[in-house]
Formats: sequence, C-alpha cells, structure tokens
Amino acid sequence: MPMTEIVGLGEVYEARRIIGQYLPKTPFVSSSALSRKLDCTAYVKCENTLPTGAFKVRGGINLVSQLSELEKRSGVIAASTGNHAQSVAYAASLFGVKAIVCMPEGANPDKVKATRAYGAKVEFHGKDYDEARLWVEKEAKQRGYRYVHSANEPLLIAGVGTLYLEIMEEIPDVDVILVPIGGGSGAAAACIVAKTLNPNVKVIGVQAENAPAVYLSWKNKRLFETKYADTFAEGLATRVPFELTFSIISSLIDDIVLVSETDLKQAILTLLETTRQLAEGAGAASTAAAFKLREQLRGKKVALPLTGGNLTFKTLREILDGK
Repeated sequence: MPMTEIVGLGEVYEARRIIGQYLPKTPFVSSSALSRKLDCTAYVKCENTLPTGAFKVRGGINLVSQLSELEKRSGVIAASTGNHAQSVAYAASLFGVKAIVCMPEGANPDKVKATRAYGAKVEFHGKDYDEARLWVEKEAKQRGYRYVHSANEPLLIAGVGTLYLEIMEEIPDVDVILVPIGGGSGAAAACIVAKTLNPNVKVIGVQAENAPAVYLSWKNKRLFETKYADTFAEGLATRVPFELTFSIISSLIDDIVLVSETDLKQAILTLLETTRQLAEGAGAASTAAAFKLREQLRGKKVALPLTGGNLTFKTLREILDGK
C-alpha cells in the first residue's frame, strides 16, 4: 500500500472530531507589519497557544485516545527533544496512561519541567534525539511499553493534519505553506491535507543548515543519515529521516530549503516585533524561510505555521543580546 494511503483526508477529519473535544482552534492571524517586511500577505498560525506550547499535542491526543486497553495498561514510551515529550505526556495524563519519556542529556530544561508536570517519568540518554530514540526502542521491547515514535505513526500525522485543515478552511486560496521539518510529521501532514484540498498549493519544507538529513535525502532520493544535528532549534535536530514521513514528503512536497542559525534567530526577533508572538527555533523556521524566499513569495498569500513557542529565557536573552 502506498504510504500516502495510510493517512488521508478522512483520517484527518476523524482526528479533528476527537481533538476538538480537548483543544481549541488556534489563532491564524494576518500581520500587516510582517506582510510589509516580506512583501506578501503573511498569515501566522499560532500553535504556541496550545496547552503544551506546540503543535505536536494534536497528534499525541489523537494517538493516545485510540490505544487499546492493553496498550493503556502497559503504558507508553517515547523519545523526544521536548515537544513530542510534552505531547505524549499531556495526552497520557488526559487518558490516565503511564508515560515514560527519554530526552537527550542537556535537553531544554523548560520542556523537561513541563513534561514532568504532566506526570511523565523522564529519563536522559544520549547526546541527541537519535541516541535517545535508540535507548527507547530497546526499552520498549524489553518491558512491553507501547512505543510512540515521533514520526512513523499514522495517528500522529493525522492529528497534526488538523493544523493544516484549519489553515486550508480559513484561507482556501492560500498560495504557499512553509513547514518546518524535523522528524517530518508536520510536513507530511501539510502535504496530505493541502494537496488533497487544493493541488495548486505549494508546500515548501524548511530544515536547518546544521541538521539537513531530510533535505539531503530528498535531493538524493534515498534515506540519508547525517553525523550531526548541530542546531539550537531542537525541534529540527534530527540526524535520521523516517520512512513513513519521508515517503509522503518525497512524493508530494514542492521544495525544501535550508536556513542558518542566524536566519532562525532573526526570525524569532521578527515574529516578536511584528506579531508579539514568541517562537522557538523550529517555530520560527517557516518565517526564516519566507525571508530567504522573499522574491519568490512576493504578492502571494503565505501561511507560516509558528509550530512552537517553547524557547528558554536563556536562549531568548542570548538572541536579544546578539549572541
């Protein structure tokens, strides 16, 4: 079965029926100040206003709500740099499920604190997401937990798809959607929803120059693992593309662009200045790419998902100080 048939628009509508009981629609605002800077009509989708401060919770609720009774009794386990951790922990708390989350050593302390506040047990293993993920995969097999992968989960992708369903329903004639890519659930969901509802919509992915695994895989038409993911934007920091999301992205996405660490930091400041919204590194990636593609986007309607706002005070201070 083609990967794009595993998750379709029907699954996204069903996810919305479930998620709508627990989450509100997020604001989708047109910023005149940002639009003037970009010379296009820019719409910012404020996923930072969700309970966990990021879009991932949509997928977590959709998946955990549909676990079998055996899976709920066994508990769930996940690896994450932070937003997937909070998503799984928050959803598990809603449905009374035990949750264990493994985060890399040195993970965002605010995300660690929030994950624990939702009742999850937090473990630390490895220098990055992918090393934490390998520990979780072994632990899940040994102890019988339901492993919730951050990308290779159709129910997660369908849940995240509700974000892009909201965009398409509010601005059906949107020309371009710029989507940050880490594990790829957001980009895969955007492709499925936008291309089904309006094949003329351009979906452009965004990766960090210092974490380009999906970009390189897309360019080379094969899964390509990098040796590093050296970006402060932890939501983009993966060294390995994943089969399910990559198969969808590679067949449907129009382009993928890379942005620098400086681009991401400037986009955070620009969003603060023009929209009064706080973005973390990954959450600012779509705006960073919009500036890079400014000529191409001139005069168009452009959707910029602000996918997360969980930026530490320390990092924000450094960015404000020009570090």
